[in-house]
Amino acid sequence: MGSLYGGLFLAGLGLALGAYVSARYLKVYAVVDLVWSLGILFGVWTLALAGGGEHPRSFFVLVVVSFWATRLSVHLFKDRILPRHEDPRYANLKDRWGAQAARNFLFLFFLQVPLAGIFLIPLGVALANPSPLGIADALAFFLALVALGGEALADRQLAGFRADPDNTGGVCREGLWAYSRHPNYFFEWLHWWVYVLLSIGATSFGWSLLGPSIMYLFLRYITGIPPAEYSSLKRRGAAYANYQKSTSPFFPWKPKANKPDES
Repeated sequence: MGSLYGGLFLAGLGLALGAYVSARYLKVYAVVDLVWSLGILFGVWTLALAGGGEHPRSFFVLVVVSFWATRLSVHLFKDRILPRHEDPRYANLKDRWGAQAARNFLFLFFLQVPLAGIFLIPLGVALANPSPLGIADALAFFLALVALGGEALADRQLAGFRADPDNTGGVCREGLWAYSRHPNYFFEWLHWWVYVLLSIGATSFGWSLLGPSIMYLFLRYITGIPPAEYSSLKRRGAAYANYQKSTSPFFPWKPKANKPDES
């Protein structure tokens, strides 16, 4: 298996380098997110074809990961890459890094490879779980529908809001965004619990908890909410500060009495 993971790592570095060259050409560093989604997709299929998917639930794991990665990649292409609309998080990093931006982004692109490798661990546990199918698998199926559907709905609601010229400079409080400031992040995190359920009964079950644990850490405190909120406050000012006061940052919850956005 060592040679398999070594080959995956080298292939991932090649993908990261190709994505970085494309990002420099397109002037859209949001291409980096494709390294994450497509890298995991390629990795899990490689593990399955190499013998890690010999059990009934393996097919379900592959279906869920394939749907997740394809939907996310298509969304990135349509929302960021094709219109050459830079993600505000990366635009802020570019401004902050200045003359060192090109070098630092190259490191960021390569960093996606070991990060994707970490998330392949819980997927590998679920793929190889030999336990008989049971209630946990049925719950995983239901959770997958909720998580993947919720993330897609959140992205669609935000895109619809932004597409209306009357909402320029405003804060989306529609649909799921009335209950969480980042419902797309919440459902992304929820999605990783699917593989925990699919790993129940495996001798290496504990490793499955890496997915939701590390995902929560990154989304809540490192690469997700902090830079996204910094950017939103910078662009929308008091209107977004008002939104922060009334709406849960991550877990969907009943909003406090909404105050009119200030402009």
